[in-house]
Parts: sequence; C-alpha cells; structure tokens
Amino acid sequence: MRTIGLIAGMSWESSAEYYRILNEEVARRLGGLHSAKIAMISIDFARLEAQQTSGRWDEAAADLAQAARQLERAGAECVLICANTMHKAAPAVQAAVGIPLLHIADAAGERARAAGLSKVALLGTRYTMEEGFLKDRLRERFGFEVLIPPETERGQVHRVIFEELVLGKILPQSKETYLRIIDGLVKQGAQGIILGCTEIGLLIQQSDRPNVPFFDTVRVHAEAAVDWALQE
Repeated sequence: MRTIGLIAGMSWESSAEYYRILNEEVARRLGGLHSAKIAMISIDFARLEAQQTSGRWDEAAADLAQAARQLERAGAECVLICANTMHKAAPAVQAAVGIPLLHIADAAGERARAAGLSKVALLGTRYTMEEGFLKDRLRERFGFEVLIPPETERGQVHRVIFEELVLGKILPQSKETYLRIIDGLVKQGAQGIILGCTEIGLLIQQSDRPNVPFFDTVRVHAEAAVDWALQE
C-alpha cells in the first residue's frame, strides 16, 4: 500500500471526512485491521481565506507548494489538495514535488463519465464556479457541458460555504436553498451535480434528490486516492 499525502485544513471539517473515508475504504477493501497509510499537513484556513479574499493567489499557492514538499519529505507518494478552490494552485503544487498530484476534477470527471453523463452542473465557491481551473478541465478532459447557477444564486452558494459550512453550521434553510438551486439546474438539463466544494456534502446528500446523481468531491477524490494507493 502506498502512502497518501493530504494538504488539509481547508476546512478541517471536510478534511476530517477525507480521513474517515480513506480509512473506511481501505478497511472495506482489505478487511481485518487494515487502515490507510496517510501523511497530512493541515494549514491555517484563516490565513488562506484572507489570501483568497485579497487576491493573493500566488502567496496561497506558495504555501500549498511548501506543504506538498513537507509531505514528500515525510514519505507521501502522492498528494491531494483537500479542497476544490485551491486546485487553482494545482500547477504550482505539482511543480514543487516529484510525486503525482491526484486532481479532484479528474476524480469527479471519471465518475460522471462512467455514469454516461454529458451535461453536469458545478456548485462551489465563487472562485470554483466562475473561474476555469475546474470547469475547463472537466470540459477539455471529459467533454462535459458544465452549467453553473445564475449570479444571485452563486452568491448564495458561496455565502453558505464561508459563513456556515466551514464553521460546522448545518442549517435547514440553507439546505433548502441549495436544493432549490439544484432543481433549477436540473430544469436547465443538468444530468448530474458535482458538489465542487468539499463542505457541500455536509449539507446535502444523495437521498435529498435521488432522481439526479450527486458527485461528492470529497468521496470521489478519497476513493480515487485509495484506488491509486492499492495499485500493484
């Protein structure tokens, strides 16, 4: 079994889900007392959020690249960025190390393609929904048409992430807002919903809308990492 490296803390709420799923999945596949081999660097999310808000993305990327180098020195054999938004820094992180970066969009794209979909909707922070670092990869590598909510609804999705979910606040009214937005995207033709923020799966689950597949990026990313770690 190879060692999975996690750049975590963005937020710790979803990083805890990564740790849980990685270990549960290894135990499920190997049985007995098996658990995942993991190295983790958990960063201070307050610093990162300030960098994002002020547009200091190069500084944020440098911090993540440094974390990746620490993981490599600690024996990690791959690296995962445990957040969708900070895949904006994926090229800098990959360039900093000699081990592979397992990209979150590839994990989601592979799963949606296996489901036979051609048009997906993407929910996440404003950065994730409005910029191209995930959307373009989904389009170019997997051929998807990618939908995002209208401007006002993007603001609602973003606000809930930063004011509630990263703080562990799970509010029924926010869940209803998200489900209403999803229903609108399905009416526009979305065949599946990529939960492109690692906290969204804390708020909504597949059972809330069983008629349309959800692709929770925490779960698909973690499961892809286990696939990689257990390869012969």
